[in-house]
Amino acid sequence: MQVLRTMRIVDIIKIIKKSGVKIVSLSDLRKLLDIEKDNTSYKIAEKLVAEKFLLRLKKGVYLSAFNPPDSFEIANAIYTPSYISLESALNYYGILPQFPYSVTSVSPKKSKKLLIDEKEFEYVQISHKLYWDFRREGQTIIASPEKALLDMIYIVSKGLRRIEFKDLDYSPINKRDFHKMCQRIDYRPFLDKLKEIGI
Repeated sequence: MQVLRTMRIVDIIKIIKKSGVKIVSLSDLRKLLDIEKDNTSYKIAEKLVAEKFLLRLKKGVYLSAFNPPDSFEIANAIYTPSYISLESALNYYGILPQFPYSVTSVSPKKSKKLLIDEKEFEYVQISHKLYWDFRREGQTIIASPEKALLDMIYIVSKGLRRIEFKDLDYSPINKRDFHKMCQRIDYRPFLDKLKEIGI
């Protein structure tokens, strides 16, 4: 293994630290360390995992112990495509006062729950037709306040969630944008729930 023979593990760690990467893939390692072979980057990653400098998030993707990502960044990385929404996004924007137990995201892929380093990450499936109006804030892909609320109402109207809408603070919501979004939804239970909430 040429790279490990010519580069000590301490030098590899210095390069990763200096890069500032929070979540590193095998292809990232190849670029950072100027490695030609995937197998070499895999062996280096596994050595760093054994030494607890990296934590394996999923196959070929690792969390850096030197510049740890926040839970939203981890959520984005471990199940793609997805964006932060529902309780986590509503709490982030100050709409939902309670801090959610899980980090909640939506994805056009099937619903899933994952446990990473004792933290639960929940992904709720939505239609491809509803996979829109998310944005990048820093390193995080997250729904807008309006879309997070729409996603929640939609999921509740399908009987997949329960929430007390009367306890929410709607002041961060741009009601004009929200109602414009809602016009795109042609699903009777959603429209009935929207009318019931009275936003």
